[in-house]
Amino acid sequence: MKKSIGLIPTRIGSTRLPSKPLLEINGIPLVIHTYKRAKLSKKLDDVIICCDDKKILNVAKKFKAKCMLTSKHHNNGTERITEVAHKLKDKYDFIVDIQGDEPLISPDHIDRVVKFHEKNQYSDIILPTLKIKLAENQNLIKVVTDKKNNVLYLSRSKIPLEFKKKTPFYKKHLSIISFRREALVKYSSSKKTNLEKIEDIELLRAIEIGLKIKTIDLKGDSFSIDVYEDFLRAKDKFKSDKIFKKYI
Repeated sequence: MKKSIGLIPTRIGSTRLPSKPLLEINGIPLVIHTYKRAKLSKKLDDVIICCDDKKILNVAKKFKAKCMLTSKHHNNGTERITEVAHKLKDKYDFIVDIQGDEPLISPDHIDRVVKFHEKNQYSDIILPTLKIKLAENQNLIKVVTDKKNNVLYLSRSKIPLEFKKKTPFYKKHLSIISFRREALVKYSSSKKTNLEKIEDIELLRAIEIGLKIKTIDLKGDSFSIDVYEDFLRAKDKFKSDKIFKKYI
């Protein structure tokens, strides 16, 4: 039986939205919303918040959420969860990276990603996508795949470019990423790559070092909170969110 753990990387020093993990919606910090929703997953054996600051650690303790303090010097969330994964040794087969700034994340989406990885366990990474019509926002990572749902490239640009033909939709990177433990170790032991530096997309490093990423298309309306307007949008969404009622 394969075992999976959800690791939630989060940091205090967001430049676009300071102290983002601790912003509250309905009296609950964003990172705790993410944690509580991940805990509703049926496929995760455990969930841990991986943070870089004692302020987040103390808030996690207040809400009785599992949390581990990590180095402040990681380049990205993937490196942050790798530190925790090393401490857990080889206890888990799949390490599921769940971004702490996506408080409307669906437990069902997490379950579907883990199930898909169990069926495709030789894939290094599973990266789910959502279909979107508008792709101008550079905070949204767009994904290009082949016919077998292997990821070819990721970009902040509007890709594919509609040069000769209109596309009915684009694929947006969803913030649930399942790694084989060995793939996560290989990723974190590699230096930043050229495309990663240019686009500031951490999974481009995985592609550049030869890791195989497969995608699964999901449906929904989850989004990450990058700027204050996203935070206001999330607050509005929570007014009608059904999952929230399961953990209040």
